[in-house]
Amino acid sequence: MTANCAFLADTHCHLNAPEYDSDRDQVLANAISAGIQWLIVPGIDLDGSRSAVKLAEKHPDIYAAVGIHPHAASSWNHAAEIELRKLAQSPRVVAIGEIGLDFYRNLSPHEIQIEAFQAQLAIAADLGLPVIVHNREAINTVIRNLLDFSASLSPELQSRAGVLHAFSADLDSALKAIEAGFYIGIAGPITFRNAELRREITRQLPLERLLTETDAPYLSPHPHRGKRNEPARVRLIAEALAKEFNIDYCIIANITRQNASILFGIDDETNNS
Repeated sequence: MTANCAFLADTHCHLNAPEYDSDRDQVLANAISAGIQWLIVPGIDLDGSRSAVKLAEKHPDIYAAVGIHPHAASSWNHAAEIELRKLAQSPRVVAIGEIGLDFYRNLSPHEIQIEAFQAQLAIAADLGLPVIVHNREAINTVIRNLLDFSASLSPELQSRAGVLHAFSADLDSALKAIEAGFYIGIAGPITFRNAELRREITRQLPLERLLTETDAPYLSPHPHRGKRNEPARVRLIAEALAKEFNIDYCIIANITRQNASILFGIDDETNNS
């Protein structure tokens, strides 16, 4: 059993998803009982961004990100930009996301995805917020846009430009992103039995640039693979990282939570109290 010696952060969970409509409060209580100090709920479209902000304004343990996912990129227009900027004014919003590119499912045309991605990167730069980035089968285009985005930022934000959520690409791309001020999100797949390459890449990354996340209700870690995920299981991801780096779980928990605090500008001391 892992000692309850440190708090964790779940930097990406869709607690506003309909999968939690019947037991959302209990799932949040489970997370708190498991030592999750705070969590971030990203939007995937305008409705999801609105509900993420509402959740964050209701619960002191929740923060929100607002954005339009590449699957919903076809909904991007001037009215969406206006509303996204308005939602981002909430003090509970700590990032623009979940944004990015998905050339695997292709639920929106590539050129529309890129347009929405670039427009939301520009909003983040304008508002001084980091970004939460989705990538699937589009890493080269994602990295190219992120390097341009990072170069446009102030020195303070450039060091915490955002996170590549549930990272699954190659080592070179991860290192390029880190050099440009990005963090790398480690999710449930690091625990999968067939994920040795992913573990090998993760071991070569600097601990001070890693975050723990669940992507709940998706990507449930072993031994819960295939079942509905929830934020409490971020502990399993932290335990897997501790094993890969051969260091104490408490060290991993503290480092990754502090990394998240730096990236998203969340006061650790306030949350600890």
